[in-house]
Amino acid sequence: MPREIKNNEYRVAITDDGVHELVAAGHEVFVETQAGAGSSISDADYRAAGATVLPDAASTWEAGELLIKVKEPIEQEYGYLREDQTLFTYLHLAADEPLTRRLAEQRVTAIAYETVQTPDRRLPLLAPMSEVAGRLSAQVGAESLLKVNGGRGILLSGVPGVDRANVVVLGAGVAGTNAARIAMGLGANVTVFDINIPRLRQLDDLYGAALQTKVSNTLAVTAAVKEADLVIGSVLVPGAKAPKLVTNEMVAQMKPGSVLVDIAIDQGGCFEDSRPTTHQDPTFEVHQSIFYCVANMPGAVPTTSTRALTNATLPYVAAIAAKGWKQALSDDASLAKGLNTWAGKVTYAPVAAAHGLEGADLADALA
Repeated sequence: MPREIKNNEYRVAITDDGVHELVAAGHEVFVETQAGAGSSISDADYRAAGATVLPDAASTWEAGELLIKVKEPIEQEYGYLREDQTLFTYLHLAADEPLTRRLAEQRVTAIAYETVQTPDRRLPLLAPMSEVAGRLSAQVGAESLLKVNGGRGILLSGVPGVDRANVVVLGAGVAGTNAARIAMGLGANVTVFDINIPRLRQLDDLYGAALQTKVSNTLAVTAAVKEADLVIGSVLVPGAKAPKLVTNEMVAQMKPGSVLVDIAIDQGGCFEDSRPTTHQDPTFEVHQSIFYCVANMPGAVPTTSTRALTNATLPYVAAIAAKGWKQALSDDASLAKGLNTWAGKVTYAPVAAAHGLEGADLADALA
């Protein structure tokens, strides 16, 4: 487990509790020094759990047969990739052609957290970070609306005699539902859009008149965005690029100082003008509106995020460690959907399609 080096990324792939479980099962766990510091886990905590703490990234990557991370390898880590390695992390390859090609060139067996999918279409390893990102989106949106941050200078809840803010959430999945929940809790007028009518019905039953639900179509979204103070984009097509639901033309019609938070930025973003930003420089302006497009939002609350992530990933990590990747994927069809690259080939169809690459059948990889 190497230390994460993406801008302001303080999460770590596994807690000391998780290390203890793996060591108890007979595995050797190697951790780069200070990997857990940002998540309030010290080297001493990892040693006490049975890990070997290594002095740098190079020795940590070299030691691992199974590499577990939080975020995708960035360019300065490409040199550590190798053929006899199984990489298990968030990859978001549909929005990252250079990494996709490098993983294929290095013949890395790469399993993506975000495409592991259960038969009922749940994404168990994406869900905990979607919960965090969704809840954070309302917070950072409220902060970005402050006049000192370039926003409209509006309070989400309003005050007696003054209008509350209008919040539009695009997508009623895990992230969107959590965004709506926090925005409602902060007192805003909240409208959620989705194409899934049964899901909208569930939200209507759960929140009643406190939440407005609407079926997503171009005219309805255009009208809602025009009147919105805060738009939160949380649209997801598993493993594929996010659809662009808010165009530049729509943004041009918004109120000056309105804010758009794009949770889908890891998958390319669901606003036309979205581009990845960092916690260090999180926003930019388009037509006098403020875009917040941080690609690792949960990294801002690592003490919470790391523990939520480990709760979800540890059973899968343990299975791969115990059985090897091929047997673990053969035994678990949900985990098998996580395989993105193998033996120089792209095995996840939406990623291959995103980059015009020839895909390989999952069955061939498991044969």
